[in-house]
Amino acid sequence: MISIGAFFLASLLLLVIILQVRAYYILKRQNSIITKQSIEIQKQNEALARQNQQLNDLNIEKQQIIGVVSHDLKGPFNRIFAIMQLMSMSGDNLTDDQKEYVGKIHQIAVDGLNMVRNLLDSRQIDEKILDLTLEPIELKPFVSSFVKNFRSVADRKKINLHFKGPDGVVVMADRLYLSRILDNLLSNAIKFSEKEKNVTVSIENSGEQVLLTVTDEGPGISEEDQKKLYLKFQKLTARPTGGESSTGLGLSIVKTLIEKMGGSISCKSQLDKGAAFTISLKKDS
Repeated sequence: MISIGAFFLASLLLLVIILQVRAYYILKRQNSIITKQSIEIQKQNEALARQNQQLNDLNIEKQQIIGVVSHDLKGPFNRIFAIMQLMSMSGDNLTDDQKEYVGKIHQIAVDGLNMVRNLLDSRQIDEKILDLTLEPIELKPFVSSFVKNFRSVADRKKINLHFKGPDGVVVMADRLYLSRILDNLLSNAIKFSEKEKNVTVSIENSGEQVLLTVTDEGPGISEEDQKKLYLKFQKLTARPTGGESSTGLGLSIVKTLIEKMGGSISCKSQLDKGAAFTISLKKDS
């Protein structure tokens, strides 16, 4: 006769064996599921890699097209701009209507050139090929020359352009970067201003920084639009007052360039009360 203890031990051993066998098959089934899932994940990763490569190829192609088209457009716009300047200089032989047409063509050329420059700047920023060369720049004469260049554009829209700033203020900046920043800020201020309004450029000392502010009396910028100010290709509520075009790139470029120089940009604006864009620049120590 088998003792009760021996029977219990045998039963317990059998139960352990059954549980181990069950655990083995459960583990085998789970491993099979995990293997299938791993294969599926690998397939998905390979598909994503192919899609990413296709997107990368498309992006490279897009950048190449933008570069070629922008470069090819720049030449004709420059020639139109030069011809219009010559015609404006000999304006005594033109009728009032002809002068008006010349002014409109001149504005279109300026507008087109700004669009092309912004596209080229954006491409260079994306490809990280913009070189930074900081040098001492006396700010007042540098800004004054820009104000003079934009005065004819402002006059055509009957906008009053003002400039004020102290002598002898020297900042550390990249000449090309600062040119593009001023070009965009002044262009925007005039573009979004109505006739008989004022645009003011001012320079102010502020400790180790110099503040350069461009203020307009345009439609202002809503709080919602201010959240999108520096994003690429953003169309804001306000529209240019003279039918000018806009790529939605200008302020994005300004922010990138000023930050590369160690500065910053800020905007103060209320609807129907204009806008003031201020950039900070490091003083030459």
